[in-house]
Amino acid sequence: METYNIILADDHKLLRHGIKQIIEKNKAIKVIAEAGDGLELLKLLATHSPDMIVLDIAMPKLRGIEAAIEIKMLHPHIKILILSMHKSLQYLHHALSAGVDGYLLKEDAPRELSSAIDTIRNNDTYISPLMSKELNNDIAQSYRTGKSSTPFEPLTLREREVLKLISEEKSNKDIAELLNISLATVKHHRAAIKKKLNIRKTAGLVKYAIRKGLTTPG
Repeated sequence: METYNIILADDHKLLRHGIKQIIEKNKAIKVIAEAGDGLELLKLLATHSPDMIVLDIAMPKLRGIEAAIEIKMLHPHIKILILSMHKSLQYLHHALSAGVDGYLLKEDAPRELSSAIDTIRNNDTYISPLMSKELNNDIAQSYRTGKSSTPFEPLTLREREVLKLISEEKSNKDIAELLNISLATVKHHRAAIKKKLNIRKTAGLVKYAIRKGLTTPG
């Protein structure tokens, strides 16, 4: 049996050590590299070919969701399991929209990490069992009223930052440099913003940004 290779990405060394110990109890799985921030993770992918990345949602330098978007664009075959402290449908929604394959809460039992990895290895999506109550309530509410029980903010924090800069007439290149992300990621965010808001033109995005208080009329 071929070894299943994983990269760990979390800025806490002690947490990475504990996660690695749990993962490698399965002799068929090996942690081949570790990253302490999002940019370091992207650099590792130039020299390593993991089957999966276990990725903290709150990474420094490049956030977990941002890193996931970048990775899925460049390496769509790599599976991504998000580790999150946020027991929130909104965070889950943003993570799944970024293309991740699983969402595990840090408060989950250690055995759930192994369960999550096994589920994703079998090409299924894993969602923490601690999220099941929120999901069930939201589904029930949507059936009763036609609306979600959770008032989602349609844009992620990073998308709001990108929208603000768009409204300030910054080019894609300017935005990439200011936010320390790739040009491809900026284009992805711009397209995602337009799709989520159902706005086609930049002028419409500027009006939305002003209405939401992200910028002021110039």
